[in-house]
Amino acid sequence: MTTFAIETDHLVKTYGLGKKAIHAVDGLSLHVPEGSIYGLLGRNSSGKTTTLRMAMGLARPTSGTVRVFGLDPARDPERVRVLAQTGYVPEDKALLSFNTRKLLELNRNFYPDTWSDALARKAIDRLELSLDQAILRLSLGNKTKSALVTAIAQRSRLLVLDEPTTGLDPVALDQLLRLLVEDCTADGRTIFLSSHQLAEIEQIADHIGIMDRGKLLLEGPLDDVRARFRRVTVTGTALPEFGPSVLSRRTEGPATQYVLQSDPAAFTDRLIRNGATLVDSTPLSLNEIFLELCRKEESTPDPEVLA
Repeated sequence: MTTFAIETDHLVKTYGLGKKAIHAVDGLSLHVPEGSIYGLLGRNSSGKTTTLRMAMGLARPTSGTVRVFGLDPARDPERVRVLAQTGYVPEDKALLSFNTRKLLELNRNFYPDTWSDALARKAIDRLELSLDQAILRLSLGNKTKSALVTAIAQRSRLLVLDEPTTGLDPVALDQLLRLLVEDCTADGRTIFLSSHQLAEIEQIADHIGIMDRGKLLLEGPLDDVRARFRRVTVTGTALPEFGPSVLSRRTEGPATQYVLQSDPAAFTDRLIRNGATLVDSTPLSLNEIFLELCRKEESTPDPEVLA
């Protein structure tokens, strides 16, 4: 039986009232399995940060529920952060006015049972981080590194990272991804990270969720998600317009291209049985899946517009 580090049920966060209300998170039900690296993907303003803030008890849901290891962060955020051993790196990496060395010393005192000086030193060396310069004077990338080293060294049961690659150069990014995979998922620890950088997340995540306009468009193990989607190009006549498997359909000259979102083999077999000629069949990258889903979401009329 799968147990979840984070689980939400019809989670809603609304700002404002009436027709001017903004639904930052709109009926979100997601499931982050314990021991997974879960990437929550979405464009800017898709609701990712608001979701993470509610999971950390920094924002209260308008309705629905969020649980972190079974605890309610809205009622008792300290139990989530301390007793449930949750490390958090927010989107805003401004941090405090002192230097990284002092920040590490303070956090060591908060996490005496799990803190690892060896892991802190490894992360500092890998990310090439200076300890003695005031954090407010650091570049954006080095502020990100400082926040990440502190969170990684906590060896938390759950590590929540909001846009953790902000400002990192390619070398630092590669080292961070290695640290997360090699050192932060041991002993069943869980990483829940949000990003709009799909290529980076695809390298390390084993579960993903895709959000847009506050809604969860897709969720599941990454390998299963990849297997569900396929681009199929055929020629023929009387080809079907749409169906449950079809995410999009485009015609260019004699060829028709389908993007399929479920059971691509069965749909392709049906096309061939009905006289179509298969020209090409290729899997979609995570980036292509993301773009297709968001285009579909944009093309769906808002019910309030139709009212």
